[in-house]
Amino acid sequence: MEKTIDLERILHRYDELSLLLSDPEVIQDIDRYLQLTKEYNQLETPVQLYRSYSSKLSDYEANQGLLDIEKDPEMLALIEEDQAKLSDEISELEKTLKREMRPHDPRDQRSIYLEIRAGAGGDEAALFARDLYRMYLAYADSLGYQCSEESISENEIGGIKEVVFQISGTGAYSKFKYEMGVHRVQRVPETESGGRIHTSTVTVAVMPEADEVELSIDPKDLRIDTYRASGAGGQHVNMTDSAIRITHIPTGTVVTCQDERSQIKNRERAMKVLRAKLYEQLLADQHEEQADARRQQIGHGDRSERIRTYNFPQGRVSDHRINLTLYKIDDILKGDLGEIVEALGEAEYQLSQES
Repeated sequence: MEKTIDLERILHRYDELSLLLSDPEVIQDIDRYLQLTKEYNQLETPVQLYRSYSSKLSDYEANQGLLDIEKDPEMLALIEEDQAKLSDEISELEKTLKREMRPHDPRDQRSIYLEIRAGAGGDEAALFARDLYRMYLAYADSLGYQCSEESISENEIGGIKEVVFQISGTGAYSKFKYEMGVHRVQRVPETESGGRIHTSTVTVAVMPEADEVELSIDPKDLRIDTYRASGAGGQHVNMTDSAIRITHIPTGTVVTCQDERSQIKNRERAMKVLRAKLYEQLLADQHEEQADARRQQIGHGDRSERIRTYNFPQGRVSDHRINLTLYKIDDILKGDLGEIVEALGEAEYQLSQES
Protein backbone atom coordinates (compact mmCIF):
# COMPACT_ATOMS: atom_id res chain seq x y z
CA MET A 1 0.00 0.00 0.00
CA GLU A 2 1.46 3.33 -1.03
CA LYS A 3 1.56 6.33 1.25
CA THR A 4 -1.42 8.38 0.12
CA ILE A 5 -1.85 12.16 0.15
CA ASP A 6 -4.32 11.76 3.03
CA LEU A 7 -1.72 9.92 5.09
CA GLU A 8 0.90 12.57 4.27
CA ARG A 9 -1.50 15.24 5.53
CA ILE A 10 -2.45 13.25 8.65
CA LEU A 11 1.16 12.53 9.61
CA HIS A 12 2.13 16.17 9.12
CA ARG A 13 -0.84 17.41 11.15
CA TYR A 14 -0.22 14.85 13.92
CA ASP A 15 3.39 16.02 14.34
CA GLU A 16 2.22 19.63 14.26
CA LEU A 17 -0.35 18.96 16.99
CA SER A 18 2.29 17.25 19.15
CA LEU A 19 4.31 20.46 19.13
CA LEU A 20 1.29 22.70 19.71
CA LEU A 21 0.12 20.69 22.72
CA SER A 22 3.48 21.26 24.42
CA ASP A 23 3.38 25.02 23.77
CA PRO A 24 2.82 26.92 27.08
CA GLU A 25 0.61 29.50 25.35
CA VAL A 26 -1.68 26.76 24.00
CA ILE A 27 -1.80 25.01 27.38
CA GLN A 28 -3.00 28.22 29.03
CA ASP A 29 -5.82 28.59 26.51
CA ILE A 30 -8.10 25.86 27.88
CA ASP A 31 -10.65 25.92 25.04
CA ARG A 32 -8.00 25.73 22.33
CA TYR A 33 -6.04 23.08 24.24
CA LEU A 34 -9.11 20.85 24.57
CA GLN A 35 -9.98 21.32 20.89
CA LEU A 36 -6.46 20.40 19.76
CA THR A 37 -6.35 17.44 22.15
CA LYS A 38 -9.56 16.10 20.66
CA GLU A 39 -8.13 16.40 17.13
CA TYR A 40 -4.86 14.78 18.25
CA ASN A 41 -6.71 11.81 19.74
CA GLN A 42 -8.72 11.33 16.55
CA LEU A 43 -5.54 11.14 14.46
CA GLU A 44 -3.59 8.94 16.87
CA THR A 45 -5.01 5.58 15.77
CA PRO A 46 -4.38 5.93 12.00
CA VAL A 47 -0.93 7.38 12.65
CA GLN A 48 0.10 4.53 14.97
CA LEU A 49 -1.31 1.97 12.54
CA TYR A 50 0.63 3.45 9.65
CA ARG A 51 3.87 3.57 11.64
CA SER A 52 3.44 -0.08 12.62
CA TYR A 53 2.63 -0.96 9.01
CA SER A 54 5.72 0.90 7.73
CA SER A 55 7.97 -0.78 10.30
CA LYS A 56 6.80 -4.29 9.42
CA LEU A 57 7.01 -3.54 5.69
CA SER A 58 10.62 -2.38 6.18
CA ASP A 59 11.40 -5.62 8.05
CA TYR A 60 9.81 -7.65 5.26
CA GLU A 61 11.89 -5.90 2.57
CA ALA A 62 15.07 -6.40 4.61
CA ASN A 63 14.31 -10.11 4.93
CA GLN A 64 13.79 -10.34 1.18
CA GLY A 65 17.34 -9.09 0.73
CA LEU A 66 18.62 -11.75 3.13
CA LEU A 67 16.84 -14.48 1.17
CA ASP A 68 18.85 -13.52 -1.90
CA ILE A 69 22.22 -13.97 -0.20
CA GLU A 70 21.63 -16.53 2.58
CA LYS A 71 22.95 -20.04 1.80
CA ASP A 72 22.35 -21.90 5.06
CA PRO A 73 19.16 -24.04 4.74
CA GLU A 74 18.21 -23.65 8.43
CA MET A 75 18.56 -19.86 8.31
CA LEU A 76 16.58 -19.74 5.07
CA ALA A 77 13.78 -21.71 6.73
CA LEU A 78 13.71 -19.31 9.68
CA ILE A 79 13.65 -16.26 7.41
CA GLU A 80 10.85 -17.73 5.29
CA GLU A 81 8.85 -18.50 8.42
CA ASP A 82 9.36 -14.93 9.62
CA GLN A 83 8.34 -13.62 6.19
CA ALA A 84 5.09 -15.58 6.25
CA LYS A 85 4.23 -14.13 9.66
CA LEU A 86 5.15 -10.60 8.60
CA SER A 87 3.09 -10.95 5.42
CA ASP A 88 -0.02 -11.86 7.42
CA GLU A 89 0.56 -8.98 9.86
CA ILE A 90 1.11 -6.48 7.03
CA SER A 91 -2.05 -7.63 5.26
CA GLU A 92 -4.11 -7.27 8.45
CA LEU A 93 -2.65 -3.85 9.25
CA GLU A 94 -3.36 -2.68 5.70
CA LYS A 95 -7.02 -3.71 6.02
CA THR A 96 -7.32 -2.00 9.40
CA LEU A 97 -5.63 1.16 8.14
CA LYS A 98 -7.95 1.33 5.13
CA ARG A 99 -10.93 1.08 7.49
CA GLU A 100 -9.53 3.91 9.60
CA MET A 101 -9.03 6.06 6.49
CA ARG A 102 -12.67 5.82 5.45
CA PRO A 103 -14.77 8.99 5.67
CA HIS A 104 -16.22 9.22 9.17
CA ASP A 105 -19.52 10.54 10.41
CA PRO A 106 -18.61 13.75 12.28
CA ARG A 107 -20.60 12.45 15.25
CA ASP A 108 -18.64 9.19 15.47
CA GLN A 109 -16.30 10.38 18.21
CA ARG A 110 -19.08 11.48 20.56
CA SER A 111 -20.39 9.95 23.74
CA ILE A 112 -24.01 8.84 23.55
CA TYR A 113 -27.25 8.31 25.40
CA LEU A 114 -28.88 4.98 24.69
CA GLU A 115 -32.59 4.41 25.30
CA ILE A 116 -34.15 0.94 25.45
CA ARG A 117 -37.93 0.47 25.52
CA ALA A 118 -39.99 -2.70 25.77
CA GLY A 119 -42.29 -2.97 22.75
CA ALA A 120 -44.82 -5.63 21.80
CA GLY A 121 -44.91 -8.70 24.00
CA GLY A 122 -45.73 -7.55 27.53
CA ASP A 123 -43.54 -8.99 30.30
CA GLU A 124 -41.44 -10.97 27.84
CA ALA A 125 -40.53 -7.75 25.99
CA ALA A 126 -39.49 -6.16 29.28
CA LEU A 127 -37.33 -9.19 30.14
CA PHE A 128 -35.63 -8.98 26.77
CA ALA A 129 -35.09 -5.24 27.25
CA ARG A 130 -33.21 -6.20 30.41
CA ASP A 131 -31.11 -8.66 28.37
CA LEU A 132 -30.24 -5.99 25.79
CA TYR A 133 -29.34 -3.55 28.57
CA ARG A 134 -26.88 -6.06 30.00
CA MET A 135 -25.53 -6.81 26.51
CA TYR A 136 -24.77 -3.15 25.83
CA LEU A 137 -23.20 -2.64 29.25
CA ALA A 138 -20.89 -5.62 28.64
CA TYR A 139 -19.98 -4.43 25.13
CA ALA A 140 -19.28 -0.91 26.37
CA ASP A 141 -17.12 -2.30 29.18
CA SER A 142 -15.11 -4.40 26.70
CA LEU A 143 -14.34 -1.19 24.78
CA GLY A 144 -13.27 0.67 27.91
CA TYR A 145 -16.26 3.04 27.99
CA GLN A 146 -17.94 4.33 31.14
CA CYS A 147 -21.69 3.82 31.63
CA SER A 148 -24.05 5.71 33.91
CA GLU A 149 -27.77 5.13 34.30
CA GLU A 150 -29.95 8.22 33.88
CA SER A 151 -33.42 6.76 34.42
CA ILE A 152 -35.02 3.34 34.59
CA SER A 153 -38.54 1.94 34.88
CA GLU A 154 -38.87 -1.72 35.85
CA ASN A 155 -41.81 -4.10 36.10
CA GLU A 156 -42.69 -6.48 38.93
CA ILE A 157 -40.68 -9.46 37.61
CA GLY A 158 -37.40 -7.68 37.02
CA GLY A 159 -37.94 -6.66 33.42
CA ILE A 160 -37.26 -3.17 32.10
CA LYS A 161 -40.02 -1.07 30.61
CA GLU A 162 -37.63 1.75 29.74
CA VAL A 163 -34.05 2.70 30.54
CA VAL A 164 -31.85 5.61 29.48
CA PHE A 165 -28.12 5.47 30.15
CA GLN A 166 -25.03 7.31 29.06
CA ILE A 167 -22.02 5.65 27.40
CA SER A 168 -19.02 7.95 27.71
CA GLY A 169 -15.85 7.68 25.68
CA THR A 170 -14.28 8.70 22.40
CA GLY A 171 -15.91 6.85 19.51
CA ALA A 172 -18.95 5.58 21.40
CA TYR A 173 -21.37 6.71 18.68
CA SER A 174 -19.37 4.90 15.99
CA LYS A 175 -19.72 1.62 17.90
CA PHE A 176 -23.39 1.87 18.82
CA LYS A 177 -25.05 3.86 16.01
CA TYR A 178 -26.14 0.74 14.13
CA GLU A 179 -28.18 -0.46 17.13
CA MET A 180 -31.01 2.01 16.55
CA GLY A 181 -34.23 0.27 15.56
CA VAL A 182 -36.47 -2.61 16.51
CA HIS A 183 -34.88 -5.74 17.98
CA ARG A 184 -37.05 -8.87 17.79
CA VAL A 185 -36.71 -11.89 20.05
CA GLN A 186 -38.13 -15.36 19.49
CA ARG A 187 -38.00 -17.71 22.46
CA VAL A 188 -40.04 -19.66 24.99
CA PRO A 189 -40.84 -17.18 27.80
CA GLU A 190 -39.89 -17.98 31.37
CA THR A 191 -43.58 -17.71 32.25
CA GLU A 192 -44.72 -20.06 29.44
CA SER A 193 -45.49 -23.58 30.64
CA GLY A 194 -46.60 -24.94 27.27
CA GLY A 195 -43.25 -24.49 25.57
CA ARG A 196 -44.60 -22.24 22.84
CA ILE A 197 -42.25 -19.81 21.12
CA HIS A 198 -43.19 -16.19 21.74
CA THR A 199 -42.18 -13.18 19.60
CA SER A 200 -41.50 -9.86 21.32
CA THR A 201 -39.89 -6.58 20.35
CA VAL A 202 -37.72 -3.94 21.96
CA THR A 203 -36.86 -0.53 20.49
CA VAL A 204 -33.46 1.09 20.82
CA ALA A 205 -32.60 4.75 20.27
CA VAL A 206 -29.00 5.97 20.08
CA MET A 207 -28.52 9.69 20.68
CA PRO A 208 -25.15 11.42 20.23
CA GLU A 209 -24.35 13.87 22.98
CA ALA A 210 -25.05 17.45 21.86
CA ASP A 211 -23.20 20.59 22.87
CA GLU A 212 -25.06 23.68 24.01
CA VAL A 213 -23.74 25.62 21.03
CA GLU A 214 -25.31 23.09 18.65
CA LEU A 215 -28.74 23.16 20.17
CA SER A 216 -30.17 26.17 21.97
CA ILE A 217 -33.08 25.46 24.31
CA ASP A 218 -35.26 28.35 25.46
CA PRO A 219 -35.89 28.03 29.22
CA LYS A 220 -39.42 29.33 28.58
CA ASP A 221 -40.11 26.12 26.65
CA LEU A 222 -39.40 23.92 29.68
CA ARG A 223 -41.61 22.67 32.49
CA ILE A 224 -39.56 21.32 35.36
CA ASP A 225 -41.12 19.16 38.06
CA THR A 226 -39.53 17.66 41.16
CA TYR A 227 -40.61 14.49 42.90
CA ARG A 228 -39.35 11.91 45.35
CA ALA A 229 -37.12 9.21 43.88
CA SER A 230 -38.42 5.68 44.24
CA GLY A 231 -37.25 2.18 43.53
CA ALA A 232 -36.46 -1.21 44.95
CA GLY A 233 -33.86 0.19 47.31
CA GLY A 234 -30.33 1.53 47.50
CA GLN A 235 -29.44 4.69 45.64
CA HIS A 236 -32.87 5.00 44.00
CA VAL A 237 -34.67 5.65 47.28
CA ASN A 238 -34.61 9.18 48.62
CA MET A 239 -36.39 11.01 51.41
CA THR A 240 -36.34 14.37 49.59
CA ASP A 241 -37.80 15.63 46.32
CA SER A 242 -34.52 15.37 44.41
CA ALA A 243 -35.77 13.56 41.27
CA ILE A 244 -36.31 15.77 38.23
CA ARG A 245 -38.76 15.58 35.35
CA ILE A 246 -38.26 18.03 32.45
CA THR A 247 -40.85 18.49 29.72
CA HIS A 248 -39.97 20.30 26.50
CA ILE A 249 -43.35 21.84 25.79
CA PRO A 250 -43.03 22.47 22.00
CA THR A 251 -42.22 18.81 21.25
CA GLY A 252 -43.73 17.07 24.27
CA THR A 253 -40.40 15.38 24.97
CA VAL A 254 -40.09 14.23 28.59
CA VAL A 255 -36.93 13.19 30.42
CA THR A 256 -36.41 12.18 34.04
CA CYS A 257 -33.38 11.70 36.26
CA GLN A 258 -33.35 10.40 39.82
CA ASP A 259 -29.94 8.76 40.09
CA GLU A 260 -28.30 11.54 42.09
CA ARG A 261 -29.34 12.67 45.58
CA SER A 262 -28.78 16.27 44.54
CA GLN A 263 -31.64 18.02 42.74
CA ILE A 264 -29.13 20.27 40.96
CA LYS A 265 -27.09 17.33 39.65
CA ASN A 266 -30.23 15.52 38.51
CA ARG A 267 -31.34 18.64 36.68
CA GLU A 268 -27.96 18.97 34.93
CA ARG A 269 -28.04 15.34 33.83
CA ALA A 270 -31.66 15.52 32.72
CA MET A 271 -30.85 18.58 30.58
CA LYS A 272 -28.04 16.66 28.87
CA VAL A 273 -30.44 13.82 28.04
CA LEU A 274 -33.06 16.29 26.78
CA ARG A 275 -30.49 18.03 24.59
CA ALA A 276 -29.44 14.67 23.13
CA LYS A 277 -33.07 13.69 22.43
CA LEU A 278 -33.86 16.99 20.70
CA TYR A 279 -30.60 16.76 18.75
CA GLU A 280 -31.55 13.26 17.61
CA GLN A 281 -34.93 14.56 16.43
CA LEU A 282 -33.23 17.39 14.57
CA LEU A 283 -30.93 14.92 12.84
CA ALA A 284 -33.88 12.66 12.01
CA ASP A 285 -35.70 15.58 10.39
CA GLN A 286 -32.61 16.43 8.35
CA HIS A 287 -32.30 12.78 7.38
CA GLU A 288 -35.84 12.79 6.01
CA GLU A 289 -35.09 15.84 3.93
CA GLN A 290 -31.78 14.49 2.61
CA ALA A 291 -32.69 10.78 2.50
CA ASP A 292 -30.32 8.53 0.61
CA ALA A 293 -31.83 5.14 -0.34
CA ARG A 294 -28.53 3.28 -0.09
CA ARG A 295 -27.59 4.65 3.32
CA GLN A 296 -31.07 3.83 4.61
CA GLN A 297 -30.32 0.16 3.93
CA ILE A 298 -27.88 0.28 6.83
CA GLY A 299 -30.59 1.72 9.02
CA HIS A 300 -29.39 5.17 9.98
CA GLY A 301 -31.80 7.02 12.18
CA ASP A 302 -35.00 5.00 11.93
CA ARG A 303 -36.01 3.58 15.29
CA SER A 304 -39.14 1.96 13.76
CA GLU A 305 -37.09 -0.28 11.46
CA ARG A 306 -36.80 -3.96 12.40
CA ILE A 307 -33.08 -4.50 12.29
CA ARG A 308 -32.29 -7.75 14.08
CA THR A 309 -33.81 -11.03 15.28
CA TYR A 310 -32.56 -13.08 18.23
CA ASN A 311 -33.85 -16.64 17.79
CA PHE A 312 -33.16 -18.73 20.90
CA PRO A 313 -34.40 -22.15 19.70
CA GLN A 314 -31.97 -21.97 16.76
CA GLY A 315 -29.24 -20.18 18.70
CA ARG A 316 -28.90 -17.53 16.00
CA VAL A 317 -28.82 -13.77 15.66
CA SER A 318 -29.76 -12.36 12.25
CA ASP A 319 -29.17 -8.77 11.15
CA HIS A 320 -31.72 -8.12 8.41
CA ARG A 321 -29.98 -5.08 6.93
CA ILE A 322 -26.99 -7.04 5.63
CA ASN A 323 -28.35 -10.60 5.71
CA LEU A 324 -25.84 -11.61 8.35
CA THR A 325 -26.61 -14.62 10.58
CA LEU A 326 -24.36 -15.75 13.42
CA TYR A 327 -24.96 -18.88 15.47
CA LYS A 328 -23.57 -17.62 18.77
CA ILE A 329 -26.51 -15.98 20.50
CA ASP A 330 -25.11 -16.58 24.01
CA ASP A 331 -21.82 -14.85 23.21
CA ILE A 332 -23.58 -11.91 21.55
CA LEU A 333 -25.89 -11.36 24.52
CA LYS A 334 -22.78 -11.35 26.71
CA GLY A 335 -21.51 -8.35 24.75
CA ASP A 336 -19.68 -9.92 21.81
CA LEU A 337 -21.01 -7.44 19.22
CA GLY A 338 -17.74 -6.69 17.44
CA GLU A 339 -18.30 -8.92 14.42
CA ILE A 340 -21.76 -7.47 13.77
CA VAL A 341 -20.59 -3.86 14.16
CA GLU A 342 -17.63 -4.42 11.84
CA ALA A 343 -19.82 -6.05 9.18
CA LEU A 344 -22.29 -3.16 9.30
CA GLY A 345 -19.47 -0.63 9.03
CA GLU A 346 -18.05 -2.45 6.01
CA ALA A 347 -21.47 -2.57 4.37
CA GLU A 348 -21.96 1.14 4.90
CA TYR A 349 -18.56 1.85 3.37
CA GLN A 350 -19.30 -0.26 0.31
CA LEU A 351 -22.62 1.51 -0.18
CA SER A 352 -20.94 4.91 0.09
CA GLN A 353 -18.49 3.84 -2.63
CA GLU A 354 -21.36 2.94 -4.95
CA SER A 355 -23.21 6.21 -4.47
